[in-house]
Amino acid sequence: MKDNLLSAPPSNRTVSDSVMIALRKIIQAIDMNSKKLVKRVGLTGPQLVILQEISSQGEVTAGEIARAVSLSQATVTGILDRMEKRGLIARQRSERDKRRIMISITAMGEQVLKDAPPLMQEAFVERFSNLKDWEQTMILSALQRLVSIMDARAIDAAPFLATNPLVNQNAKPDGADSSAL
Repeated sequence: MKDNLLSAPPSNRTVSDSVMIALRKIIQAIDMNSKKLVKRVGLTGPQLVILQEISSQGEVTAGEIARAVSLSQATVTGILDRMEKRGLIARQRSERDKRRIMISITAMGEQVLKDAPPLMQEAFVERFSNLKDWEQTMILSALQRLVSIMDARAIDAAPFLATNPLVNQNAKPDGADSSAL
C-alpha cells in the first residue's frame, strides 16, 4: 500500500508525528543512496558532484568549483586533497598565472565518473520538474517553513543530497574513516 501524505494520520498518530516520519523517510532514503554510491564507486555525493564539475569544466580552480557547487572553498580543498591522493584529479600551476593552481580530472577520475550511477538528486529534479508550478511552490514553501521551525535557517547547504557532514572530521568516534568525504 502506497503512503499518502495528504491523508489523515491514523487516530493514534498526530500530524506532527506523521511529518517527523516523512522527514525520517527522506533522511533514510538519502542515507541509503549515499551508502550505495560509496560502495559502488568509493565516492560520496559531494565528491562525485565535484568530480563531475571538474570533468565538465576541463581545468578549473578550487574557488571556481566551490562557487559552482555551493560549498566553501575550505570544504572543496579538503575534498580535492583526498581525491588527489586517490589519483582522481591532478593539480598544476597555471601557465598564464603562476599564482593559480588548476585542477583537472585524470583518466582514473573519468573512469570513476563513467562507472558512477546517477545521483539521487538527478532523479528527484526530473520528477520534481514534472510537477505543476503550484505544486512545486507549495512543496518549497512547506520545506522552507520546516527549515524555519527547526531553526535551521543559518545552516549553509549545497544543492545536492547527502547525509554525511561536509567537513573533514578529525575525531573518529566509531572507528569510521574520517576521509570519506
